[in-house]
Amino acid sequence: MELKDLLREKRSLILKKWFDLILETYPSETSSFLKKHKNQFSNPVGHTISEGIEGLFEGLLEESGTDKISPFLDNIIRVRAIQEFTPSEAIGFIFLLKKVIREALQREIREHQLHDELLSFDSRIDDLVRTSFDIYMKCREQIYEIRANEVKKMTFRLLQRANLVKEIQD
Repeated sequence: MELKDLLREKRSLILKKWFDLILETYPSETSSFLKKHKNQFSNPVGHTISEGIEGLFEGLLEESGTDKISPFLDNIIRVRAIQEFTPSEAIGFIFLLKKVIREALQREIREHQLHDELLSFDSRIDDLVRTSFDIYMKCREQIYEIRANEVKKMTFRLLQRANLVKEIQD
C-alpha cells in the first residue's frame, strides 16, 4: 500500500481535521462563527479556506507544480495577510497538515513502513511553505502601497482645503 492511497482513503477526515486546526488559529469567537456558517456568502473566509485546502491537498497528492497549486495558496494567504496574523502565523497553517497526517495515519505508516514516502510528502509541504511566504510578502507589499497612497491623497486634500496648494500655470 502506498501513502497516496491512504491519503486518498482518509481524505475527508484529514481535510476536516486540518480545517478545524486552521480555525483554531483564530480567536474563539471568530473560530465559532467560521465553523457554524457554511454558506459561501455569509462566511467567505471559511469558504475560501475550505476550498483552498481541498485544492492544496489534491495538488500535493497529484504532485502538481507550483503553477497549479499557487491559486489555492494565494486565496488563503490573501485573507490571512490582511488579518492580524504575524507572517509565521499567516503561513503556519500549512505545517498543520503534517500534524494531521501523522495523527490520522500513524498506525498505517508504521505497519506499511511508509516513512520514506512520508518524508517525500513532507518535502512537498515544505515547498508550499516557501511559495506561501513569497505570496504573503507580495500581499503585504500591496497593502502597504495602498496605505501609503491613501495617506498621500489625504495629505494632498488637507493641503488643498488649507489653500496651501497652488496650481502651476503653463
